[in-house]
Amino acid sequence: MVFRSPLEFFSASRLLLPHYADGPPLLPRSRSPEEPLAACPPLALPGLCFSAAQVASVCETLEETGDIERLARFLWSLPVATGGRDSISEQESVQRARAVVAYHTGSFRELYHILETHRFTRASHGKLQAMWLEAHYREAEKLRGRPLGPVDKYRVRKKFPLPRTIWDGEQKTHCFKERTRGLLREWYLQDPYPNPGKKRELAHATGLTPTQVGNWFKNRRQRDRAAAAKNRSKLVLYTLGQDQKKRAFLFYSVTLQYITII
Repeated sequence: MVFRSPLEFFSASRLLLPHYADGPPLLPRSRSPEEPLAACPPLALPGLCFSAAQVASVCETLEETGDIERLARFLWSLPVATGGRDSISEQESVQRARAVVAYHTGSFRELYHILETHRFTRASHGKLQAMWLEAHYREAEKLRGRPLGPVDKYRVRKKFPLPRTIWDGEQKTHCFKERTRGLLREWYLQDPYPNPGKKRELAHATGLTPTQVGNWFKNRRQRDRAAAAKNRSKLVLYTLGQDQKKRAFLFYSVTLQYITII
């Protein structure tokens, strides 16, 4: 049988790789400097030898499909030997795949080690930052025995800042970068009520999720309505006259505003 790609071979040879019926898969260990290099630096399977680029392509494909179990088994099949700038361990797709598997299997210590010791490109930052924060949130929830509130999550973020390997150094405000907030404001001025298609488009442009985009627009509309109601109330009080102002009581809420004069 002839295989045109490592993914095709991997799909046809699942029985050759171990299964994990008794527990989550283990990530491949790193080679110590004293261990000898393998005869074939790329992926070596029966009668086949794949390049590092091909292995990276398989990792990207399995990561995109969300098949974490197959991705973990594929990583297990990789040789532990590494060496050189073009080796498998130096491929960002492979390291990102290892981080994804570590996150989904609850191996947070391994996840932190991968993210802190490998420098990733900006294209991977959004996903890796989300995994870094969510992993710390889960650990904090397990430690406290309750779900985290906004203040709790803020404290976790302050205690465990993003490593520079997955962060370009730009300061964030309310968890969103200023560049992201600026883009959201521009879209809001054009359309405060974006449809699902526009939300997905904006999410892709900002690196956020459609839910995050929707929540930002909802909160912004609420703030604008509250500010507009406050300004209208001030205008009404201004037109009442000095004596009436002293006896005016303002009853205000987000959904209902009215003035009562005694």
